[in-house]
Amino acid sequence: MKILILSHRVPFPQNGGYAIVVANTIKGLVNLGHEVSLVALNAKKNNYESRLPDDDLIGKIKYRAYDIDTTVTLFGVAVNLFSKTSFNIDRYYDPEFEKVLIRELRNTNYDIIQFEGLLVSLYLPAVRKYSKAKLIYRAHNIENQIWEGLSMQKVDPFKKSYLRMHAKRIKNYELQQLNKFDAIAVFTQQDKSTLLGYGINVPIEILPVGLSLEKYVVDISKTEFPSLFFLGSLDWLPNREGMEWFLDNFFKELTGGDLPVKLYVAGNDIPDRFDDYEALGKIFIQGEVDDALEFVNSKSIMIVPLLSGGGMRVKIVEGMAMQKCIISTSLGAEGINYTNGHDLIIANNREEFFNAIQRCIRDEEFCLQLGQNARRLLEKEHDINVVTANLVKFYEVWCS
Repeated sequence: MKILILSHRVPFPQNGGYAIVVANTIKGLVNLGHEVSLVALNAKKNNYESRLPDDDLIGKIKYRAYDIDTTVTLFGVAVNLFSKTSFNIDRYYDPEFEKVLIRELRNTNYDIIQFEGLLVSLYLPAVRKYSKAKLIYRAHNIENQIWEGLSMQKVDPFKKSYLRMHAKRIKNYELQQLNKFDAIAVFTQQDKSTLLGYGINVPIEILPVGLSLEKYVVDISKTEFPSLFFLGSLDWLPNREGMEWFLDNFFKELTGGDLPVKLYVAGNDIPDRFDDYEALGKIFIQGEVDDALEFVNSKSIMIVPLLSGGGMRVKIVEGMAMQKCIISTSLGAEGINYTNGHDLIIANNREEFFNAIQRCIRDEEFCLQLGQNARRLLEKEHDINVVTANLVKFYEVWCS
């Protein structure tokens, strides 16, 4: 099959879990012998080189990145208050990129065109007009749920009202767009149930996050025990909100001795205000790391304090692949077929997080066992070759 992937981000590692999923999907499709093209937007604010994380992959696919300025301005936000759509979506539309995309569609007859998330669905009308391919939508998140969840966490009435307004606008847009696709792929049963509840009437398939597991090599001799860590992009609001909640709730315990363990926070786009959480020898705000997997290997206990959002979190799946002992909210572990206390630990409030951290930092053998169980679960259910083979079957069944 000839398959075109449309992405709103260049699948470069620092672009977060979204990029890892896209890159791994492409690799899996290529491994199965399919002809793959990738057209990606490269947001100016990211300032990444227009290249793939796997240099060997470049020679095996047709690839084009297009630079776009998605900077949010106060004027743009003010103008958007009088619009019916959300600036968070509108800023990803570029008429020149649409022309590039149309030329690509005129030059190549694709069998499948896969839209990676809501932001590239802005180009759905043009794609439908200029291509006879079957159009697949992959829901990395249910976008309006993210904004609704964020609004529920706010106390300030203006911020709460503003976020709810955007949640409503994004939901209206999602409902308008999703029934225009030929089929939808989601990562979790929860997301499928949500879309069905919205009245989406196109076929929906559950396909979990897949990883190239040979990349995830563990060396426990280089692991600091005990140590807590968080790794994720903090320009994604649910990540930022979750870590602010965690740091606000446990700063005294981490710095005062009730929880005698160091905390490392790493990821791209960490706001400057997070520097205020740094505590000498106790809490380290590291920012972007050169090698994410090396960083993960060097720490022992992963925290995922996610309070809003949806879909399957790629970083927690990567943590399981690296045999990490993981403490997560139920939302953070959504879509993973775990057993609480066997593959990871679920903590949904301050008390549960405190108790889980205490247990883990006192019992290294327990942590090691959880990590080994997690890796076995990943090998069974999240190998990219298995997941991608099921994706192709989905193409064949619903899009023939």
